[in-house]
Amino acid sequence: MNADFFIYLITVMATAGVIIRPYKIQEAVWAVGGALALLVFGMISFQDAWIGINKGMDVYLFLIGMMALAESARREGLFDWLASHSIRLAAGSSIRLFVLIYLIGIFVTVFMSNDATAVVLTPAVAAAVKRAKVKNPLPYLLICAFIANAASFVLPISNPANLVIYGPDIPSLTAWLSTYFLPSLCSVGITFLMLFVTQKKFLNVPVVADNAEHILNTGGKMALAGIIFTTLVLLLASFQHWDLGLPTAIAGVSTAIFISIAGRKNPITFIRHISWSVIPLVAGLFILVEAVQQTGIISILSQKLSEAANASNETTTWSASLIIAFGSNLINNLPAGLIAGTTLSDIHLPETVRSGILIGVDLGPNLSITGSLATILWLKELRRNGYYMSAWDFLKLGTVIMIPALLLALFVLTVNY
Repeated sequence: MNADFFIYLITVMATAGVIIRPYKIQEAVWAVGGALALLVFGMISFQDAWIGINKGMDVYLFLIGMMALAESARREGLFDWLASHSIRLAAGSSIRLFVLIYLIGIFVTVFMSNDATAVVLTPAVAAAVKRAKVKNPLPYLLICAFIANAASFVLPISNPANLVIYGPDIPSLTAWLSTYFLPSLCSVGITFLMLFVTQKKFLNVPVVADNAEHILNTGGKMALAGIIFTTLVLLLASFQHWDLGLPTAIAGVSTAIFISIAGRKNPITFIRHISWSVIPLVAGLFILVEAVQQTGIISILSQKLSEAANASNETTTWSASLIIAFGSNLINNLPAGLIAGTTLSDIHLPETVRSGILIGVDLGPNLSITGSLATILWLKELRRNGYYMSAWDFLKLGTVIMIPALLLALFVLTVNY
């Protein structure tokens, strides 16, 4: 057995560890452990490992900024405030509450990334449905899982995987919207429709109206202002075709610093509550993909993809998108996106093929609880709040929701081109 076999074996084991989390060991430990194993056994050099790490620099900065914003919003009660107002606006209607939470989920995903929806909005919704004395909270909590992926390609900033797929070649905002606005609209619409249809039988019980006055404190207002400012900065960066990581990091960290100073709060406490493990997790995955690239398999994939695109652009768009959509549920969409991004960087393909692959990476994970990092984080928050959903139940629901959304989004994409 040659070195390539062991590279594949270590990569598969590390990725499986990230998804399954045996013995409840954190995801980052498996990714970093796999990367270290490759280094120790000489299957990748320190120089190549560093090259792999550097490829993710924009993603790290983006995640740091978004985590700082999300934690600021959580600590200052911004999302609880939004959830409370949703209950008041629902006026006792469970269906209206369902729609409002879905709309908030779209907002958070589009402007703060799908991981923020999973980590921050899920506990806020859990608190809201508890306050509203909802008998079956799961339909409302499911919104956080499904919208996190369904709306994750509305903007480049909606999903870190978008930065991975395009790298330095990410389109301007106008080009992005012209490509993805209609497919994402279909994705969000069909996801809502199918989720509502499958959960409607649980929404026939009125909820308790919340008439209490909820005032957003100064820190919450500053967090909201920081989110709006960051969004404007990122929209400008997208228009100017700049990298998104550094502006996000500066805006997010600055917001957190201003809130800490204004509220005279200990920044150490804030820093401790941020899930820093996501950074070494992503870095470890970048090293694993760099090692896989050295085996030549990505060059082979690039060649096959290029040949298929030359034969039939539309067929390649559909097949590549469907393969990576379902494949993301086997290996998680972050490593799948890394492999796809590396493959695409080696060749020049029609934009419709790249767009189809991105939609598959972003939307495909709605099939299973192992499909994306956002869904895994959602499941952790779900259990932390005392709720449970089995992988089988999610798969049955995901099949009904994801497949029609993906097919319609791809249809609109190919027709639009």
